[in-house]
Formats: sequence, structure tokens, C-alpha cells
Amino acid sequence: MTTLVFGHKSPDTDSTGSPLIWDWFLNHTGIEAKAALLGEPNTEAAFVAKRWGFDLPDVIVDVEDDQSCVIVDTNNPAELPANINNADVLAIIDHHKLAGGLETKNPINITVRPLACTATIMHQMMGEHAGHMPEGIKGLMLSCILSDTLAFRSPTTTEIDKDLAEALAKDLGVDIETYAGEMFEAKSDVSAFSDAELLRMDSKEYAVDGKKFRVSVLETTSPGIVLDRKASLMETMPKVAKEDKVDEVLLFVVDIIKEEATMLIPNDLVKTVAEKSFDATVDGDSVVLPGIMSRKKQIIPALKV
Repeated sequence: MTTLVFGHKSPDTDSTGSPLIWDWFLNHTGIEAKAALLGEPNTEAAFVAKRWGFDLPDVIVDVEDDQSCVIVDTNNPAELPANINNADVLAIIDHHKLAGGLETKNPINITVRPLACTATIMHQMMGEHAGHMPEGIKGLMLSCILSDTLAFRSPTTTEIDKDLAEALAKDLGVDIETYAGEMFEAKSDVSAFSDAELLRMDSKEYAVDGKKFRVSVLETTSPGIVLDRKASLMETMPKVAKEDKVDEVLLFVVDIIKEEATMLIPNDLVKTVAEKSFDATVDGDSVVLPGIMSRKKQIIPALKV
């Protein structure tokens, strides 16, 4: 049986590129594998795949009983297919905190390391096989690291991530700042997406003190493009929350250049969350949070109700 490799339901560059990277590695080492997506990738991920000569993997809705699979860039059942506990999960490769709730049929290999990017962990796991990576796989790996570290601006960045990215860029003849700018420009082009799609595009579900949130982050070099839609986004938030069975949608628009986030404040509950979590003073329907760039390291750990 072909082993499926997939990430979470809101595929960003790491959750699109890492399945393709591990697809290559497994096939290279004699294991039949195929990358898959659990949703439509964002514009940056689509740009990266095309730039390095890859077709986007097929989008799957669920997995069948006993389907062999490798999960990457998440370990949270809320971000995975509904039938995941009946699949045959062979391994998890991730860089997030453990969420709990996954059940497996057999003991599995779990690799979770405190690095900024799943692709960095994969490079470590490949050992000597990393030397056989073709140019396209190296390009995907570089792209995943630059995306997850915001070109080393994110506080999640480690020296391991940075050193690998710089080595890959040198090998590929790529200027990091120029290429990262192209990636971020692609990510900033959200004109084709509806408000609901934007709110779900790069989002994760988290429970805090009995409240369930969809925490959405939009990283951009052009925050005005998103913030110009502030009124309609806030009007759509309760609809998305109801459809997704969460209490609130929290939206953070991250300005990659200024290294700050703007949080939209549609109601009193979200206002309370902003003030308690980030020691902020909220006077209107949005608040600027200086230095806030990482959902994993700065937003999720700080959330209070």
C-alpha cells in the first residue's frame, strides 16, 4: 500500500512542502509514498511549488481504515482527517507542542523537535541521504524554512534552521532576501479569497479555559490589503465560528516588515482576550501588538480568557 504523507488542514508552505520532501525521501529509500494535502494551499505555498517544479499534491477529504500514512507539521487531531484514528499512522514529524488525542494501531516513530520548521527536522532525519536531494527538494526545504521563520525574523528561528537555510541557498545560488521577498509578495496576494477563506487560510483550533478558538494568522508585507477588509472580516467571524463549532475567531494580521501584529476586535470577549493575553489597551476595533509574529511561540502560549 502506498503511504500517504500529509500535514494539517490549512496548508501553508511547510505543510505543503514537507509532504513533498518526505515523499521524495521515502521513495528514495525504497518505500512507496505519495504526498497529499488536506485543503487548498495558500498563495505562497502554490508559488513555491511552481517555482521549484512541483505539481501541487492532490487534496484528500479523509483517509480509509488501515491507510498507511505519515503525519507532518502537526500532531493535533483537530487538524487531521476525521478517520485518522482508524488509519495506520506510521510516523509523526512535527515541531509543535503535543496536542493529544491521536490513537495508533501500533507503536510508531514520533519525532518532535523544538525547531522552527518541519523541513529542518527532516533534513536531520535523512542523515547521509540528504546529500542526494535533487535541486527541487532543496528548494522546497529552503522555502519551508524561510516561510516558517519569516526569513529569520520570527522568534521561533534557531541557529540550526538559519544555518541550514543559508547552506541550501548557497548551494542553489539563491539570494535569501530577494527570494524571501518573492515568497512574501505571493503570500500577500489574497485578492482572490473570500473573507471566510482568509479566516481559515492559516488557522488552528485551540481551547483556552473552556473556550474554543480558531486562531488565524495572516503574514504579509502589505497588511493594508487585509485591513482594508476589516469590516467585512469582522462581520464574517461569527459565521465562521458557528460553522466551525468554535466560540470565536481570533485574527492576527502580521506585518513582516514592521514585525508587529494587528489583532481585530469584533466584540467584548475578544477585547478581554487581547487585554489579558497581551497586556494591551484596546480602544477600538483593532489593536497593534508590537513584536508579535509567532502563533506558536507568542500567541498561543499567551492566550487568556
